[in-house]
Amino acid sequence: MEVKVVLLTGGSSGIGAATAHLLASAGMKVYAGSRRGTIDRPQDGIVPVVLDVNDRSGTEAVVAQIVKAEGHLDAVICNAGNGIFGPVEGTLEEEARAQFETTYFGSLKTIQACLPVFRKQQFGRIITVTSVMAILQLPYQGFYSSAKAALLSLSQSLSMELKGTGIECCSVLPGDVATGFTAARKINKAGSDPASPYKERMEKNLKKIEHDELGGMAPEVIGHAILKQLQRKHMAVRIIPRLDYKLVGLLVRILPAKTVLSVVSSLYN
Repeated sequence: MEVKVVLLTGGSSGIGAATAHLLASAGMKVYAGSRRGTIDRPQDGIVPVVLDVNDRSGTEAVVAQIVKAEGHLDAVICNAGNGIFGPVEGTLEEEARAQFETTYFGSLKTIQACLPVFRKQQFGRIITVTSVMAILQLPYQGFYSSAKAALLSLSQSLSMELKGTGIECCSVLPGDVATGFTAARKINKAGSDPASPYKERMEKNLKKIEHDELGGMAPEVIGHAILKQLQRKHMAVRIIPRLDYKLVGLLVRILPAKTVLSVVSSLYN
């Protein structure tokens, strides 16, 4: 079967908007969901919809709306997410939960809303946008890394559960991407404490992260990787776009964890 109708979360800007434009240009109809229900640069083939992934009933209603209008839904791309910055020590429980609520549980709710449709069709594609930080953690972004790692694990477990159903899962692990995510990153209460014992190292860390992100790849690189997977007969279970980040992923797998953490710490801590 061919992917023609796609639901995309976090579709208003950045990776989401870039992906929506590329998919629409390839002939797919993309329902681009976001809390504000808009998209950068409107285009034929893209239907902006109001979608808050934290609202289960609202998400289910959007899926039902798409199926009613199109007769089917072929793929879902879980891209909505957020980011907090700060040390593990002193982070409030509600701050940690907020990180997981959208990035992990929001994706879970979206996937669960789509699965009955895919199962009935005996076809469906599920793509989760995680991060290289799911496999390579950085200091002061422990909760972001944890949420992305949890999403990666969920996708891989689900891919085994759905074996033989015609439904496939793929996780896309971007590296540094130049988007509005950098400016939208939230610094938690502990991270903004001027008396924090981590203050000097956090400032160095954040400066480097922002530099790397702003000089990172264009969001279209991730969009092309997603499009390629949707056009394949069978999706890969996990992909890391761009050769340098693929190399990072390889090194993380083959080097001792202590060596990896030592190198990362010297660069970011």
